[in-house]
Amino acid sequence: MANGQVVPVAFFGHGSPMNAIEENEFTKSWKAYAESLPKITGILCISAHWYTQRTRVTAMTVPRTIHDFGGFPDELYRVSYDAPGDPNLAHRVASLLADKNVVQDQNWGLDHGTWSLLKQMFPNADLPVVQLSIDASLEPRTHFEIGKALTPLRESGVFILGSGNIVHNLRATFGSPGGLNSQPLTWNINFSNTVKDLLEANNITNLINYSSLGSDSQLSIPTPEHYLPLLYVLAAKDNSDSLSLPTQGYSGAGISMLSVAYG
Repeated sequence: MANGQVVPVAFFGHGSPMNAIEENEFTKSWKAYAESLPKITGILCISAHWYTQRTRVTAMTVPRTIHDFGGFPDELYRVSYDAPGDPNLAHRVASLLADKNVVQDQNWGLDHGTWSLLKQMFPNADLPVVQLSIDASLEPRTHFEIGKALTPLRESGVFILGSGNIVHNLRATFGSPGGLNSQPLTWNINFSNTVKDLLEANNITNLINYSSLGSDSQLSIPTPEHYLPLLYVLAAKDNSDSLSLPTQGYSGAGISMLSVAYG
């Protein structure tokens, strides 16, 4: 174990890629959380922005920084997050998920769902980082089961980090005056509060079956890739872990920045 402790597990809402280079209430909370962590040996990130067919894991020694967005200032495209990869960790992930025939990928790298968080949380980029993709063909319960299988990594110092957004409706956000500066819509607030209530009640079943939570959930999760990383984190937690919400708030009409941590 790292420092005699089981490493915490967390889901963070990453919001706009600009959070990688800005200082605001969200990024301050990311930094504060990272500073609270015990010693960790590496990072396994499940990013909303690697949504694939089949489950894949980055297995290269030097993952590239992927600028998978458009329309932002030149400064953002010059950002490079030069953390090492970890083929041994990638192999262990594939072994833990042997029944999923995981592809050990040599092409992807670190997308902005990963590096926009890590640039703020671990600015020295001195910890090895591996990404796990989200297989679009799987049901929510299966994503949860994958997260459960990854739980042993916590005992060897690996920080499992989900990156997405509990509420992620870009059409609503950019269709509102003010874009990312617009006020959150009622359904965004309602669904964020519903998720918080379910987390506090440890009602994992309803969080997995999010599509049954009514019209607020349908507006909040028009596509599943930003929500699904939460399920990996919920699965990897232990009953003895305490719940915290390091980040709260909204980024425009249709984005919730809620973060969830256990440990």
